Formats: sequence, structure tokens, C-alpha cells
Amino acid sequence: MEEILEILKYILPSVVTFLVAYFILQKFLDKEYKNRLMDLRMQNSNLITPLRLQAYERMTIFLERISLAQLITRVHKNGMSARLLQNEMIKTIRAEFDHNLSQQIYITQESWNAIKTAKEESIRAINIAATKVTDDASGMDLINVILELITKVEKLPTDMALERLKIEAKQTF
Repeated sequence: MEEILEILKYILPSVVTFLVAYFILQKFLDKEYKNRLMDLRMQNSNLITPLRLQAYERMTIFLERISLAQLITRVHKNGMSARLLQNEMIKTIRAEFDHNLSQQIYITQESWNAIKTAKEESIRAINIAATKVTDDASGMDLINVILELITKVEKLPTDMALERLKIEAKQTF
């Protein structure tokens, strides 16, 4: 029995010392891990913030470029038929959208959905206007119908998406 007590005299303090050292070391390593993780997040934030800002800028330009009034002035050429103008406008919208697809990574899903809706609604408005003109109509006839449709709408989808982007950008920065 005395031998056991003698052994315990030496082992017990060693075990207690080991456990105290283990827990102190574990706490230190956890704190160090959290500090490194925070540093990494700060570094990532410094890299991602400019990319997010650039995404907001690019998507703002996209929305401005596909707004029907802007699109008409860029795409229309004298002597175009209504069908050719319709096809060129839709082709331009889709090309602009495809060019900016990667920007969805940097903006929220709600903003991306608003942008997709604006794109689809712009194409839909062009197609609706095209059904209201004859097959042999000129591009100017189609433009007049599109402008008439624009004036009937209280708020254009591109304007709503642009407002959404501005709100998100203000919240982010």
C-alpha cells in the first residue's frame, strides 16, 4: 500500500502538470487559429471588396446598355427592317448578358435575379412590340411601338434592377 502511495506522490503531480499544460496549450492554439483565420478573412476581404465593387459597376453598365432607349440608339441603323432590328436588339442583350455572367459570383442572388428578370423583360418587350408591327415594317415603326410601350410602364425592369444594385452596393460599402 505504501508503494502505491509513493508512486502516486510522483505520478499525480506529473499528471496534473501535464493536464494544466495541455489545456493552456490547447487554449493558446485555439486563440492562435482564430487570429490567423481572422487575418485570412481580412486579407480576402481586401481582395474581394474591389472585385465586388467592379461587379456592381459592370452590372450597372450592363443594365444601362440593355435599357430599351439606350439599346435603340446603339443598334438602330437607317434602313433596318423591324425584324432585323428586333433580332439585333435581342442578340445584343444576350451577348451583353453572356459577357457579364461571371459577375454573379460577387453579387447577391436577389440582385442577380433582378438582373436576369430585367434582361428577360427587355427581350419580352421587344418581342411584344414586334408582334404589333407588320412583317414589312421598318425599324422606325418598331422603335415607335417600343417607345410607346416604355411610356406605358411605370418603372422599367432595368430601372428596378439598377435600384436593387445600388441598395446592395450601399449596404456593402
